[in-house]
Amino acid sequence: MTMTSRRNFLEQAAMVVGGGLAAAFHRNEGPTLHAGEKKERAVSAEAIPIIDTHQHLWDLSKLKLSWLSGPDVKTLNRSFVTADYLQATAGLNVVKAVYMEVDADPEFHEIEAEYVIDLCKRGDSPTVAAVISGRPNSPEFPRYITRYADNPYIKGVRQILHVPSAQRGLCLEPRFVESVRLLGKLGLRFDLCMRPGEIVDGVKLVEKCPQTRFVVDHCGNMDVRSKDKALRETWMKGMREMAVRPNTVCKISGIIVTADKQNWKPDDLAPNVNFCLETFGDDRVCFAGDWPVCTLTASYKQWVEALKWIVRDRPAEFQRKLFHDNAAKFYRLN
Repeated sequence: MTMTSRRNFLEQAAMVVGGGLAAAFHRNEGPTLHAGEKKERAVSAEAIPIIDTHQHLWDLSKLKLSWLSGPDVKTLNRSFVTADYLQATAGLNVVKAVYMEVDADPEFHEIEAEYVIDLCKRGDSPTVAAVISGRPNSPEFPRYITRYADNPYIKGVRQILHVPSAQRGLCLEPRFVESVRLLGKLGLRFDLCMRPGEIVDGVKLVEKCPQTRFVVDHCGNMDVRSKDKALRETWMKGMREMAVRPNTVCKISGIIVTADKQNWKPDDLAPNVNFCLETFGDDRVCFAGDWPVCTLTASYKQWVEALKWIVRDRPAEFQRKLFHDNAAKFYRLN
């Protein structure tokens, strides 16, 4: 999930855009290539297996997601299960996926964890691991997370820090910090999904928890259309400081929902994407789908194709790291 408040951030979100979006995409053709070069690059890109490090699934017969109640997210207010995911990713060579918690109401956190563990155990879908929800500032958190510490499918924890209920500075509260340190001791990761102007707070948390591995979600949640120069500079400063810390990686994802719903093109996303790729480097960036949230602007396939277009001139080795190898290494996926 992304940005300031789901309801504010997803305000006026529309259904998946059809022909107009496709036309806008294809107008951005990039540099001229000979036919042989185009064919070679297309085959190479299509051959790269994909590990999706941010797969959302929710079955509303099992979980309650209060944030889905608003009219601004009405296209998401239904169940999205494995069959839907398989349909959305068909033909894209998605070989594995890491489930990402869906901001279910807190009383459903353990139900969600057990649901996704069972999904991973079954082995009949790409889902092989999970990042589960948790509230590090709760006194119950150590008991909760220790229960899953030895589970091979649980790779980490996330609490979304850009919603109104998460005031600025929450991640620096003493109990929160101790809980995130505990994650490091247990070999688990923590996802940082926060406001772009607060990435600097995330840096302070990382400094306090050197044994914990961190993931910066969604390129740091900077809106691709924002004209706020001061905010962009603060985001860039925070991301640079984050990247200096060796226990951090960055997910290339999420920002598609901040693009113009009716008339976006890959070049709109490229500045944020390329900044993150250059800042974190070849070995510390991972592709993530953020499906089905991405469908508020684009289909899964359109997001994948846009990112492949952005990195089309980068070496094949780098592209394989971005879409597959880095995720396999970071999450220790067999």
